[in-house]
Amino acid sequence: MATVIQKTFGDISLDTDVKGDISSSDNSGLVMDGIDEDIIDPWTVVSKSATGVDYDKLIARFGSSKIDQNLIDRIEKVTGKPAHHLLKRGIFFSHRDMHEILNSYEKKKPFFLYTGRGPSSEALHLGHLIPFVFSKWLQEVFDVPLVIQLTDDEKFLWKNLTVEEARHLALENAKDIIACGFDVEKTFIFSDFEFIGMCPAFYQNMIRVQRGVTFNQVKGIFGFGESDCIGKISFPATQAAPSFSSSFPFIFGDKKDIPCLIPCAIDQDPYFRMTRDIAPKLGFRKPALIHSVFFPALQGAQTKMSASDPNSSVFLTDTPKQIKNKINKYAFSGGGATVEEHKEKGGNCDVDISYQYLRFFMEDSDRLDEIRKDYSSGELLTGYLKKELITILQGIIAEHQERRKTVTDEVVKQFMTPRKLKLNL
Repeated sequence: MATVIQKTFGDISLDTDVKGDISSSDNSGLVMDGIDEDIIDPWTVVSKSATGVDYDKLIARFGSSKIDQNLIDRIEKVTGKPAHHLLKRGIFFSHRDMHEILNSYEKKKPFFLYTGRGPSSEALHLGHLIPFVFSKWLQEVFDVPLVIQLTDDEKFLWKNLTVEEARHLALENAKDIIACGFDVEKTFIFSDFEFIGMCPAFYQNMIRVQRGVTFNQVKGIFGFGESDCIGKISFPATQAAPSFSSSFPFIFGDKKDIPCLIPCAIDQDPYFRMTRDIAPKLGFRKPALIHSVFFPALQGAQTKMSASDPNSSVFLTDTPKQIKNKINKYAFSGGGATVEEHKEKGGNCDVDISYQYLRFFMEDSDRLDEIRKDYSSGELLTGYLKKELITILQGIIAEHQERRKTVTDEVVKQFMTPRKLKLNL
């Protein structure tokens, strides 16, 4: 299995719960363990293995905790609701301090959710849906508020976009996010370009983080070099600030110690390891996290789906015909080279992209198990497996498109206006 390259924290002190040794950072901010490495950071995900990233090794490297059956059982017990299939199937597989969140909830103490999106394209693709689908479930079963950050400033700094283009993409992405079905009474969506200038408390927390983290530390975490603009170097503080309830006084009043739970893909973890390190020094609570695996590109699990490559992605704007063509033409198959070989040796579900996508989107676990059994035995051919996936994705995307039609500019304004949310304090 491939070795993981992890951006290290350099000389920054780490959480006491971080396990394993941390190497000192070189100029690139990468730890080189061998010649066959996975590359995992907030901007790049590449694996040398056809089955994708070695997540057990990544847990050991990042020092997070694996989500086990005991934690899933506890979530079900505390909420009184069955666990989401993304939890049961290990799509969300790692966490930091989830038990602390459950402890607070059992004591009738509030917490809030925070997730986000870097708007780099007009439409979201299927992989972008995962944190929002799961955040919506968490919001519903725990009955808690949610803040969603649109980092249009980040995309301006990293992509060849104008400020106006980045702002436009943020608003378009907000419509897709709202179409996921969030409760407007419990959800605040904000664009960095629009919001930070109108909220002194948020900006003050950004500056507190900026002063508390040195350039050497942020270089070690993210691998910034001498040619990177100063905007990139300071940006991690912007993504850290929503972790603190004091950044949103219009929601939480003067309560500065409300814990935060962040559902995100694990490539975002370096931001929040930095945040967890600095939080106690600022008198804030460490945010808890729950991590998902990466949503693989159509061409295989060696990399994640990318909005910049339309042939690697299925977008929420795709037509039924486009979905069918993309799956049939580009979805990597784990089946045999011929029908005869497939029937003799069976298919490999671990590398077959159509099966992997079904793990994310097919809610019927019994049917999914049946498909895995039949495909692995060779009884089910690749064409039939792809057909099953096409039908499900066409349905999901068509329903999403219908909901998005109802998201007017006025609805977007409601979600993005700073206001008091419905919460139990």
